[in-house]
Amino acid sequence: MAAQSQSQASIGSGQSVQAAQAERQAEPGDAEKLSPPPSQPPPPPGSSEDELFKPRSVRFWLTLLCNFLALFLVALDRTVIATAVPRISDEFHALGDIGWYGSSYMLTTACAQLLFGRIYKFYDMKWSFLLSIIVFEIGSAICGAAPNSTAFIVGRAIAGLGSAGIFSGCLLIMIPMIPLHRRPAFQGLFGMVFGIASVMGPLIGGGFTGGVTWRWCFYINLPIGAVALVFMVLCWNPPKEKHEPANFTTHVKRLDPLGMIFFLPGVVCLFIAFQWAGSTYQWNEWRIILLLGIFAACTAAFVAVQILKPETASVPPKVIMQRSVAFGTGFTFFLAGSMLMLVYYVPVWFQTVKQVNPMQSGIYTLPLVLSLVVSSIASGGITQYIGYYVPSMLVAPSIMSIGEGLLSTLNRDSPTSHWVAFQFLAGFGLGFGMQTSGLAIQTVLPRKDVSTGIAINFFVQQLGGAVFTSVGQTILTNMLVSELSGLPGFDPKLVVQEGATRLAEIVGPDNAGLVIDAYNDACRHIFLASMGLAFASLLCAFGMEWKSIKKAKNRPRPPGPPGPPTPALPDSPSPALPDSPSPGTSSPDSSTGPMPGKPFFEGVVKRQSRMSKSSRRSSTVRPKTRDDAKSEKRHSMFEGRKQGVLTKPAPLEQASQRRPHSSANLSLAPAPEEKKDDMLAGALRDWARYSKAQEARREKAGLE
Repeated sequence: MAAQSQSQASIGSGQSVQAAQAERQAEPGDAEKLSPPPSQPPPPPGSSEDELFKPRSVRFWLTLLCNFLALFLVALDRTVIATAVPRISDEFHALGDIGWYGSSYMLTTACAQLLFGRIYKFYDMKWSFLLSIIVFEIGSAICGAAPNSTAFIVGRAIAGLGSAGIFSGCLLIMIPMIPLHRRPAFQGLFGMVFGIASVMGPLIGGGFTGGVTWRWCFYINLPIGAVALVFMVLCWNPPKEKHEPANFTTHVKRLDPLGMIFFLPGVVCLFIAFQWAGSTYQWNEWRIILLLGIFAACTAAFVAVQILKPETASVPPKVIMQRSVAFGTGFTFFLAGSMLMLVYYVPVWFQTVKQVNPMQSGIYTLPLVLSLVVSSIASGGITQYIGYYVPSMLVAPSIMSIGEGLLSTLNRDSPTSHWVAFQFLAGFGLGFGMQTSGLAIQTVLPRKDVSTGIAINFFVQQLGGAVFTSVGQTILTNMLVSELSGLPGFDPKLVVQEGATRLAEIVGPDNAGLVIDAYNDACRHIFLASMGLAFASLLCAFGMEWKSIKKAKNRPRPPGPPGPPTPALPDSPSPALPDSPSPGTSSPDSSTGPMPGKPFFEGVVKRQSRMSKSSRRSSTVRPKTRDDAKSEKRHSMFEGRKQGVLTKPAPLEQASQRRPHSSANLSLAPAPEEKKDDMLAGALRDWARYSKAQEARREKAGLE
């Protein structure tokens, strides 16, 4: 009977090997059961993020360089006119259009952002991105050659359309190239480039405005954009994604036309209302009330369309209602508004209160740049090390609000040390949290929804910047009119019609001090409003989920038993075995990676070591039995397994030739090789059971 049971166990081992061979020959569709959970975005078809991550490849770094170059241009274009605005308004005699110079760019960027989120989801990413660069270049050329303020605003709007596709595309390019657990460091570089361009914009604009002409602020985009375009065509080969063929009607429906019909007019009405209120018309004028009413009605209709048609929605409810996405977009909205108010009106304060030229005002903003660079790199490194992005989201607005609150205490007699230190604090907080919300979206959303989530995040970023830049312009205009209206012979329309640097000349030298004080008070109120926005972003950060970005295999294993055993095969109590080479050959993984399941094998070795010691003690008082010899053999086998030199049993064909499973052989005593095969089969069954338990635990951790 013992021989029969051993023979049946050997047959079970052979069936396990047979199952392993069948598993190796399974079709790719069988692997779908092992795909990552929805919370961890799966890799693109036919490739994986780790395979595409090639930091030693020249093509890899050229692609990232051109990607960051395109990002630098569009981020620079948002703020490059900050120091050039006074000269542009002087040349066009249109101080009332100052808000539109920045808002028109960010308005079209915000409106087109959701559209590009759908485009990147359904169409080829490479050519969509390259087309965005071309549109941006056309808009920049129009701005550089603009003969009047209207043409300049139109050029800014066209450039904003192209920048919408570039903003989303720059981040989407990195997703298939860099795995999530390595992405914070690269997104730290992304945030650094974005922040440097945003803060260096006034310096570059001041250099061109004071040294050559403000038009070169836009002409410079043409050669740099052309270089980025050429190298992206040559070096960037994204993984090909299969898109279902569709007719014209389906293509149109994919872009959410009904939602855009309500969305675009609503946003335009909102911007016009903020632009007119307080400067052209009073807040209680019927025109302002009508514009705000149209915005409210269009917003309600847009929300209804998104809820009723979720399959074609630009803002799907399942995405925006996700906790981290909702609070993350709120964080981005307020932080972007705070940043743009700071970047636009700090140079205005230097030029009007400190009476410096545009070039000097740009140089005086260098503390913002330096602190932003340091904090962006530090934030990426810290986030990648600890594996969580929420701490950076809590630290960033806290430090930024302190710096902006201190900026509101400045006056025309403030020493240099004050405005340098205050800018450094504000910039350090800004750089620490610029890219954290985007990383959160990539962590919590499945891959198919990441492009939509990123588009929503960039949309609220542009919307926040555009809205609160107009709010800052309203504060500036209202404060100037309020404080200067008491001057004899002063016409409040001069505030709107004349440029910022010429207002003191118009009122005369006797009243120049009053004009400087009025500008200082207006900028102080703008900095206080910016501080309030930073506090609002801090409140949103408290609502974020604490999700780890580290790989599942790097996370600490929870204590407890390894989990339920693996179900047995129908005809055998043993589960399917993993791949195993033939006897006499080394394991293929022995030279390319560590042996799997190290804690498990250490425990087995310890148990077998105790059994071996017990056998040696008992051998002094009694003869060695077959069980003692079996224990010693198993101990030596697992010692070999621990060292990575153990060989696995012969294939099923060789085993069947060596010992055919016939009734005549059932009574024969098993050979030593057969006993070794049986013991190894049991050990490998334990290994397979442990591996599947660990895989189930990783999947559970990913879902949580």
